[in-house]
Amino acid sequence: MPSPFPGMNPYLELPALWHEFHNRLIVAISDSLTPHLQPKYYVAVESRTYLDDDNPELLVGIPDAIVLTTSTKASVEPTAIATQTRPKQIRLPMPIEIKERYLEVREVETHTVITVIEVLSPKNKRKGDGRTAYERKRHRVLGSSSHLVEIDLLRENTPMPMIGADETSDYRIVVSRASDRPIADLYAFRLRESIPNFLLPLKPDDSELAVELQPILLGVYNRGSYDFRINYQKPIPPPKIAEADQQWVDDLLAPIRGEGHSF
Repeated sequence: MPSPFPGMNPYLELPALWHEFHNRLIVAISDSLTPHLQPKYYVAVESRTYLDDDNPELLVGIPDAIVLTTSTKASVEPTAIATQTRPKQIRLPMPIEIKERYLEVREVETHTVITVIEVLSPKNKRKGDGRTAYERKRHRVLGSSSHLVEIDLLRENTPMPMIGADETSDYRIVVSRASDRPIADLYAFRLRESIPNFLLPLKPDDSELAVELQPILLGVYNRGSYDFRINYQKPIPPPKIAEADQQWVDDLLAPIRGEGHSF
């Protein structure tokens, strides 16, 4: 079954699905762009790593975020500790290694980074170390000669800083051309709308590439078997949507829910 939503599927924002979906989407965008950028450019899949506090909510669905090791405890004869206070099992907060992927369009001849493409994660938007680290990187890119494309497919938490944006939009794509800063293009769209195409800036002598993100996302949805993994009987994940939008979602999913599907 294809995704029932015309644009971004909000169920993909679930913590249990997002990390994997994010990784698949990053690779899919790279694979889609590469044939149109060759032979002058290539797309590099990069990653950044940082430590975060142990946050069970954040780490749901991230199996490679923490490696657990087992230890063998020597048995103790009961008589040896009969008169001692027995220890209580406690849990200590541990730093967690978080890995996030992003894309860089580079020139083949010089390996110069022409355009940085970011697909924001919950950690980028949630107040804390992850957002601070990303905002530092964002400032570095905006202060450089590289272009920036920032794709925000998450409704929850505070959007990245921008002036003059429509605060009622659910999702947004920002295209910042180095030559036009501080002016940038904002493609803002709602839950009910399809994802708009956007232009990928390259070197001044080359035409910008039109990127069709909607079919890329739908391809990821199909290949990732999300139609079988999403339970559309449940409400969409937070944040809470407007009453009119909720009615639209209920009408949209009525055929699926009426058939009793629980993917």
